[in-house]
Amino acid sequence: MSDKTLVIKVGGAILQQRQAISQLFEVIAQLQQQSVRIALVHGGGVMIDKMLKQAGLVSEKHSGLRITPKSHMPIISGVLAGDVNKQLVASASRAGVMAVGVALHDGQTTTCQPRDAHLGQVGVTQPNDPWLLNALLSAGCLPIVCSIGALNDGSLVNVNADDAAVVIAMLLQAELVFLTDIDGVYGADNACLRSLDHQHAQQLIAEGVICEGMVAKVNAALEAATRLRRSIAVTSWKTPQHLLQMYSGGEFGTRIIPNI
Repeated sequence: MSDKTLVIKVGGAILQQRQAISQLFEVIAQLQQQSVRIALVHGGGVMIDKMLKQAGLVSEKHSGLRITPKSHMPIISGVLAGDVNKQLVASASRAGVMAVGVALHDGQTTTCQPRDAHLGQVGVTQPNDPWLLNALLSAGCLPIVCSIGALNDGSLVNVNADDAAVVIAMLLQAELVFLTDIDGVYGADNACLRSLDHQHAQQLIAEGVICEGMVAKVNAALEAATRLRRSIAVTSWKTPQHLLQMYSGGEFGTRIIPNI
């Protein structure tokens, strides 16, 4: 079994860019040929917003996290576990990648607890059992994991996709890359930072340089780096070829440094 395991988290605009998705899966196919085991974790906020609007529902966010009333969950789970997940599986297949779509609670891979009550049906997920993921990886499959989980009572919950990627990386003891709409995390001088530690990140958040959805992304990356005891990469989905440098020492994007 390969000791090279990579978790890639995607979301945002890439999910609406068919060519970009195809390019990403072509790179994934190349990495798999190099015996890299890969799992893909995705969100789908843009599509959720669109479907909620069509249903006449208003979606709000708090500190980058979506407030999720119970009435919104059928739409959110349908978008993430249904349309987005299965479209990604189909796109992977077109690129010659054998993929299987799963949710966070499939195979008891993770457990979830309710997050803050004012956020509604939003869960905090924890690693539980990597058996299903490892079985898929050992069979040469690409697990495509949507950010829908389940509470102990069986209720479905919306999980922040960045947090979900952290947990999957913990389960697999994997390298983790966040593919975003930008080249990395930008500093006060509007230049992409090559590295970012906890102290500098909190300073930039306090100054409002890191704001909105990037706050949750950076905090998730800091948590991942610390819990995994390794750096986490944040880079653009527009240049997926950079992923081929993961195991050759190449530099790209921003490296989030663990707080150890």
